[in-house]
Amino acid sequence: MTHPKIQPRPEVQLRPALAADLDAIVALERATPTAPHWSPSAYAAALASAQTAPPQISSPQPAAPRRCLIVAHAAGSLAGFAVGLAPPRVPAAGGLQSLSAQVAELETVVVAAATRRAGIGRALCTAVLAWCRAQEATAVVLEVRAASTGAIALYAALGFIPAGRRPHYYRDPEDDALLLRLDLN
Repeated sequence: MTHPKIQPRPEVQLRPALAADLDAIVALERATPTAPHWSPSAYAAALASAQTAPPQISSPQPAAPRRCLIVAHAAGSLAGFAVGLAPPRVPAAGGLQSLSAQVAELETVVVAAATRRAGIGRALCTAVLAWCRAQEATAVVLEVRAASTGAIALYAALGFIPAGRRPHYYRDPEDDALLLRLDLN
């Protein structure tokens, strides 16, 4: 009796993205037809936001949203990336941090076709969720193509629940967006 060969999962390293990763991030996103298509400057802005320390609550500077851009490397190349967005921290009455509106967003998760179903998407999502918790988010929302059954199953396994639907939201190819939410408390 012969047994099918079991392919080992690639050794994956997650880390915050660096400026040197931008070309590979854009190339991977362009090679993934169902990925949200951002401009290279949007990825550069996400990277800059991730590398900038947020102003202190008492700072006179207006608070800005914060982002994380996390990359996964396997076998020496980019295997995926994810972007998270946390809202600005807004002081509440008495100077205390308001947690009522701390809803973060998992903006995008892209995994190279050759490395899918190896746990890379889950690892990226888990890293972004940990970052969102560290940003004091109380919930995380995301949009996903209704046809992306694998991604939807992953998000459900992570605890996300349906929160709405946007018909004909995506283009190239056209698809509805499912809105999902995960409460972090």
